[in-house]
Amino acid sequence: MSRRVVTLAHYYTEPHIQQMADKVGDSLELSLYAKECEADTIVFAGVRFMAETAKILNPQAEVILPDRGSTCSLVTQTDVTALKAWRESYPDHVHVSYINSSAEHKALSDWIVTSRNVDDIIAHLYAEGKKVIFSPDRNMGAYLNFQYDYDMPLWSAVCEVHDKFNQAALDEAFAAISGDKYLIAHPESPLPVLQKADYVGSTSGMLGWIKAYHSAPDATIFVATEDGILYNMRKARPDLKIEQAPIYAGCQCNQCPYMKLNTQQAVERAQAGEGIRIDYLTEAQMDAARLPIERMLEFSQRYYQ
Repeated sequence: MSRRVVTLAHYYTEPHIQQMADKVGDSLELSLYAKECEADTIVFAGVRFMAETAKILNPQAEVILPDRGSTCSLVTQTDVTALKAWRESYPDHVHVSYINSSAEHKALSDWIVTSRNVDDIIAHLYAEGKKVIFSPDRNMGAYLNFQYDYDMPLWSAVCEVHDKFNQAALDEAFAAISGDKYLIAHPESPLPVLQKADYVGSTSGMLGWIKAYHSAPDATIFVATEDGILYNMRKARPDLKIEQAPIYAGCQCNQCPYMKLNTQQAVERAQAGEGIRIDYLTEAQMDAARLPIERMLEFSQRYYQ
C-alpha cells in the first residue's frame, strides 16, 4: 500500500510552492489541518517550529522539513534556559507564548497563541482574573499592552522581517500618494507602524480584509508583512493596488529568508522522503508542548466555528 504524503505550505512561501501543497494557510489553519489529516508523511513547507508543531499534534506521522536552515529569528533569539528563569520569576502569572517558538519553548508555556487568536485568548485570561507574561515576540506584546492597556511583562525577541517596517518610511510613502491609502499590518510589526494601521491582524485576517474591501477602488493598500501573502491577495483581488509596505525609502522588498529556502527542488525531495525529519523530540517534550497547543486549539474551535 502506498504511503499518503500530505504537503502543507505557509502563505509566506513562494507561489509555486503553494501550488504544490495540499493545504495552504496560516499557523492556526495549518496546525488544525496537521492534527486532523490522515497522513503517513507530512511535508511542511514552512519553518522548523511549524514542522515541530505538526509532529507534536500528529505524532504518528512522519514529518519532513525540506531545508535544515528554515528557522525563525524568534526562535534563534530566545535562549530557553534564560526563558525558563524568566518564567520562574513570575510564579503567579500565566505564560502565554506565540506559536513562533521552539518545542522546548512551548513546553515551558501554559497557552500557545497565534496572531489570529492572541487577542481573544489573552482577553479571556484577563477576564478570569489571571495575570499574564508574554513571549517571545516583543512587538506583538507591546501592541497588546498598548491596545488593551495590559501590563504584561514581555520577552524580548522579534521577527527580523516584520521588525524592518518603520514609521518614517511609511510616512514618506503615504506622502507620495495623493489619493486614498490604507495600511494593514501584522502584529509582529513595530508599535509605531501598528499605530498607523487601519487594520492589524493575522495573515489570514489581512487576506480576509482584502477580500472584503469595498472602499475607494483606486486606493493604494500597503501591507506590512512578508511579501508571500501578496500573491494570495492579488489573486483574490486583481482590481486593487496592493503594495508591500516599505522598510526604508524606495524599498519594497521584505522577504523571510527562511521561508524562501523552501524551493521546488527541496519540496520535491521532501515529498520523495528526503529532508530533515522531525524525529528528535522526546515523548516527554511532545507531551509537555502539546498541552498548551491543545488549549489553544480547543479555544479556537469553540470560538471560531
